[in-house]
This record gives sequence, structure tokens and C-alpha cells, in this order.
Amino acid sequence: MSNDAATAEAAGTDEATPVPEPIPHGLGASLPPADARAKTEGTFPYAADLWAEGLLWAAVLRSPHPHARIVSIDTTHAREMPGVRAVVTHEDVPGAPLHGRGGRADRPVFASEVVRHHGEPIAAVAADHPDTARMAAAAVIVEYEVLDPVTDPEQAFEAEPLHPDGNLIRHIPLRHGDPDAAGEVVVEGLYRIGRQDPAPIGAEAGLAVPRPDGGVELYLASTDPHADRDTAASCYGLTPEQVKIVVTGVPGATADREDQGFQLPLGLLALKTGCPVKLTATREESFLGHVHRHPTLLRYRHHADAEGRVVKVEAQILLDAGAYADTSSDALAAAVAFACGPYVVPNAFIEGWAVRTNNPPSGHVRGEGAMQVCAAYEAQMDKVAKKLGLDPAEVRLRNVLATGDVLPTGQTVTCPAPVAELLQAVRDFPLPALPKDTPEDEWLLPGGPEGAGEPGAVRRGVGYGIGMVHMLGAEGADEVSTATVKVQDGVATVLCAAVETGQGFTTLARQIVQDTLGVDEVQVAPVDTDQPPAGAGCRGRHTWVSGGAVERAAKMVRTQLLQPLAHQFGMSTELLQIADGKITSYDGVLSTTVAEALDGKELWATAQCRPHPTEPLDEAGQGDAFVGMAFCAIRAVVDVDIEIGSVRVVELAVAQDVGRVLNPAQLTARIEAGVTQGVGIALTENLRTPRGLIRHPDLTGYALPTALDAPDIRIVKLVEERDVVAPFGAKAVSAVPVVASPAAVASAVRAATGRPVNRLPIRPQAAVVTGN
Repeated sequence: MSNDAATAEAAGTDEATPVPEPIPHGLGASLPPADARAKTEGTFPYAADLWAEGLLWAAVLRSPHPHARIVSIDTTHAREMPGVRAVVTHEDVPGAPLHGRGGRADRPVFASEVVRHHGEPIAAVAADHPDTARMAAAAVIVEYEVLDPVTDPEQAFEAEPLHPDGNLIRHIPLRHGDPDAAGEVVVEGLYRIGRQDPAPIGAEAGLAVPRPDGGVELYLASTDPHADRDTAASCYGLTPEQVKIVVTGVPGATADREDQGFQLPLGLLALKTGCPVKLTATREESFLGHVHRHPTLLRYRHHADAEGRVVKVEAQILLDAGAYADTSSDALAAAVAFACGPYVVPNAFIEGWAVRTNNPPSGHVRGEGAMQVCAAYEAQMDKVAKKLGLDPAEVRLRNVLATGDVLPTGQTVTCPAPVAELLQAVRDFPLPALPKDTPEDEWLLPGGPEGAGEPGAVRRGVGYGIGMVHMLGAEGADEVSTATVKVQDGVATVLCAAVETGQGFTTLARQIVQDTLGVDEVQVAPVDTDQPPAGAGCRGRHTWVSGGAVERAAKMVRTQLLQPLAHQFGMSTELLQIADGKITSYDGVLSTTVAEALDGKELWATAQCRPHPTEPLDEAGQGDAFVGMAFCAIRAVVDVDIEIGSVRVVELAVAQDVGRVLNPAQLTARIEAGVTQGVGIALTENLRTPRGLIRHPDLTGYALPTALDAPDIRIVKLVEERDVVAPFGAKAVSAVPVVASPAAVASAVRAATGRPVNRLPIRPQAAVVTGN
């Protein structure tokens, strides 16, 4: 008889009463996300689910051409259609005609004279039915004079200006060390990185509701609501106080989540009609509208000594920004600054450019700039190792960066940089077993059980990728966030405009307050622009800046809670501690519960967090441009069918410096998701744009990795060396696996095939070995 059964029999019951498991609590625990159940059950309120009384439906007319001159726009037929309530074009934009992200207002709300990319908005319609709106948008007659598009970024330097600001967005010439330095071994390479789409889980959607004061409320899945509000207000000719953005459920974001090409028309239609207006973009419109990862061309030359130590790196980096600037300046800064990777390079000479073309706009996508250069510098390290006949991991170990070393930008690495420890961890991790040559294990072959390949044509390769990213904004960006913590009736509420994009901020905020105040029930209020700004949800900002603001506010409330008790017992608040819902003194004289200490009180505090300032890179690419950095090492094991070029990623071993683990389950999920995204970048994701036209703008033509494509991911080591300048000492964890994993997969394919593999995603023909 089991103990549970014996207990039940003694109590006179048929079965034992289950003992509830303790609920995870505070920092360091795997607290489950508050919205997990709603999302899995399908009850989570996404933007596409919104409704309002008297709702109208919107549709946007987009250009079918990547480059054309607009001769005329005739909206007569569209306006006369039954059920159509409004049609707006560039003539109906009352405020600033240009907008943009990254501090560059260079994009029109609607194209007026020139179309600069496929899918650029021309007009928008509001009607009483979505089908009517779509038909009316199609009825807008636009006469185009089609122009030859500039789609090769190398041609942009000599082409006619595509924009009044010219074709060159930014040029960074980095100069570090002795230009005459040379090594005994020289390797060169030309690399190309394709265009990836962030492919958010749910397509963009939104609702605009006019306000009695002449303003408008926008209900959007925005990841940077205050920036979007300011942009909208400027374009509408309103004050920021007249525009309110309410953040609805964000399905998940790995980039700038929203396409402003439909956000802005949505508000215009609501203001013009005086009615609520809703727009749900199709998947095709999503591909046409939002930004993508920068396609990049990279030329590298590495000089190394006979021991494999890098002496000098020369590189040229060309980013295709597409039609508008967006965040291309930021992406170029990251690419140039990290062009040599997490390695000690005494001499570096990098030329970086970001240029406009008639390709779809590029912008912020996780690991922008850093991912592209990682693929190139890791390929170069493989070439150095091959030329010297050395182990690729050993060559890397002889060059890795450590705390106290200097980047090519002249900035000293002051944060923890355990790169050698990370690389050694993945190198020494046991390799996976080789597949068996038996029918029941044919699914292990590249291509799956029905694949065309033969076991005898499969070669296994092992490769490495070491990535680095910067956290927070760079080059003087003012990173600040504000949070308020309130406690009433034993319930704590956090008010912070940090948007939950899937990175786990709302869970972290609950854990911080639980840890600081000993309150179990913590709620995070919905986000809108009536709250103080918290900035964009990217580069680990909210873990650092918004989490830091929540912590400071919670500590202020903690002081308010403890001061009366400390005064009563004649001691300072530092001598009191809160743990497991109890308040105790160092000597045990005082012992009470948090609930008793609150006793109906309402306590609140507001605090800000602002990291130390940075500075822009100067004319030689020098400057302390980054607040902090994170590192990751990945070892990839792949099987390649060298006859047909199919690749199967068998295993990815990951070691990462995380500063401090705040939520183990959440951290593991973020790393695994980033690694899987990197596999897609390496093998399948390529948004093709022949002559500037997006080809197959859907999830059938754009091959995302699925659960069947996800390899075994082994997190072999998490280095918890706290960054002393970061709240909690934690680092961002999502972006750097995305940066390192494509490079690791490409390195492993090189090892298996002996081919150079200089393009991502890897084409089958690049993995074919002839003459075997």
C-alpha cells in the first residue's frame, strides 16, 4: 500500500487528496506567462478580434511596380461605389507628409509623385463591408509611367537619385591600428546574405476610433506605442495629446511589428468619416508592407600569423536599405562595429555603406547587422584554419575576446565576455551518434523518409559560430523607461508602457515585484500612451531598462512598507528582510506578514531607469557606442547529401552568457526559438525580389522552419557572470543565438562538403560535391 493510499484509508476516504504543487515565485523561478492559457485556448484578444459600434472596414491600394512615376490618380469610381464612405490619398494628409523610424522622416504616408517600392501605399478606402472596401481600392485608377528599378545596391552609387535625400543613407569608414600591418597568411571571401522576412505569427491589424476632441484612438499591436503616436500626430496635423495608442494583444514580434503604411491611413479614415475603422491586412499585404532584414554584400580579407592569430581585418559591407532609411543607420553601425566578431583584432579597416534601392524597405529584424557579419567573419576563420591545417575551434580560441580587450571601435569591453569559456563548452560537449544505415532510420537522412538521397552520399560536418550583439540602443540613444508600482488590498499592480512582444516582460515584472515586496498577486496593466514612454521592445531593452524601472519603483514601495515597522522597533529598513510573504528583522525580534503590515494601506511609487550614456561613432568609426554586449557560441552538426545538396541539421550545442537567469523556462524557450530562427535563415528563408517585385508573398512561397525542421538543441552551458551595470545583472538572450546559429550551420556544411558556402540561405547546389 502506498503512503498516499494509507493516508486516505486512515482519513476514511476512498482516495488521497492531492497536495497542490507550490506556485513558482520571484526571480529565478520558472513563473509561467500570465497569458499562456488564453493564447493556447484561443481566447487571447488579438488586434484582429477588435470590434466597435458603427464599424467601417478599410483597404489599402498598393503599387504593383517597384519604381514608377505617378501621372494621375482618379478616385471618382471608388467614391461613387455604394457603401464607400471615404477615399484618401496624399492630398488628404493634413500634417507632415513624411515619416519614418530611426530618426529619419523620409517615407510618405501615400506616394504622390513617385513610387519607390513594390507595395507602397497609394490610397486607402473606408466602406461598410470589407469586400466593398477591397473592390473600391481596386477601382482607384492610377496612371503610372513605369521606370527602371535600381535593385542592385552596388549600382545605387552611380544611379540617379531615387529620393531627394540621395541614395547613400550612411557611410562608416572604421580605422583602427596600422594600415600597413600584414600577416603570413591571407584569406579572402565574398559573401551574400539574403532578405529575410520577420513573418509574424499574426498579420497586422488595427482599429481607429475618432474622439470627441477631434483626435483619434488607435488600437494596434504596436511594439513602440509612443513613437507610433508621435508619428501619427505629426502626419494628422494633431498634437500628441490628441492621439492615443492602445496596445492590443501582440501575437509575437521578432522585428518592428507594425506596418505604418496601414497604421497611418487607418487613423486618417477614422478622422475623415467620424466612424471607427478597422483594417486586417492579408498575409500578402504583410509581406509587402513591413520591413525585412537587410540583404548584405560583404567582402573580407583576413591577415593571420603562422599560429592562426589574426593580425588585420579588411572588409567592405554594403547594406541594401530598400526604398527608405528606416533603421538602416543603426544596422550599419552594428555591422561595422562587430565586423571582426568577438575576436581580438589589433588592426581593422572596415568600410560600411547603407544605400537606397527600389527593393522592399529593410529595417529592424532581430540581430540586424550583427547576423550578416557573423556569417562572413566565421567563414573567414574557417578559411584561416584550413589554410594553416589547424582545428577550426582551436583557431578561434587563439583569438577570442575577453573582458578588458578593445573593440575595433576603440571601446573597451567592460562587461563580462566569457567567449573562451563558451567556445570550450560547446567544443567539448559529446558529439551525437552517427545515424544507422537501416531502413527504419531513413528519416534521419537529409530530405526525410521519402527523400531522393542515398545513405552512401551523406557526409557529416561539424562547425562553429560565435556571435555577439549589443544591448539597448547605441550611439547616444537616450534609453529611458518609467514604471509605477501600486499595492492595494494585498494586490500589486505594475504600470509600464513596455509592450509584451513574447520576450516575457510581463512575467519578469511580476517576478520582480514578488521578489521585492513579497506579494503573491501581481497584475500588469494594459499598455497605452497615457502612460509615460518605455521605448521599443527590442535589443533586450525591457529586461534591462523597463525591468530596472519596475525594480526601482518596487524598492521605493518596499521602503514605504518597512519604514513604520523600522521606526517602531528603532532600526533601519536595511535590517529588515522580506521572504516568503513574511517580514523579519536580522535579530528575530520582529516577525510579521506582509499582509499584516499592509493592513489596508495603499502604497505606490514611480521610478525611471536610464543606463549610462553612449556616443556616436566618429569619422573614423571610433567611440563608446554601446551600453553592453552579449555573446553566444554554437557548435552545429549537420548531415549533407553531397549528391543532391540537401542538408539536415542534426544538433546545435549552445553556450551563452546570460548574466543571470531570471526565469529558467522562459530563458530556455527564448534561446531555442532564436536558434531555430537561425536555422531558417541558414537553410530556407529567402524573400525573393526579382527586379524589385516580391515573389510569392505568402507562407507557401516563403519557407519558414517548422517543428519538423527544428534540430536537437542542447543548451550545454549558461554562464551567469553578472553585468554590474545592468539591473539584476541579466543580459538579453534572444538575439545572439539568431546571430550565431546561421554561421555555425554554414561552417558545418563547409566541413562536410569542402565547399566555400558563401551565401545564406545555403542553396542546394552550394552543398553538392562533384567528382565523387
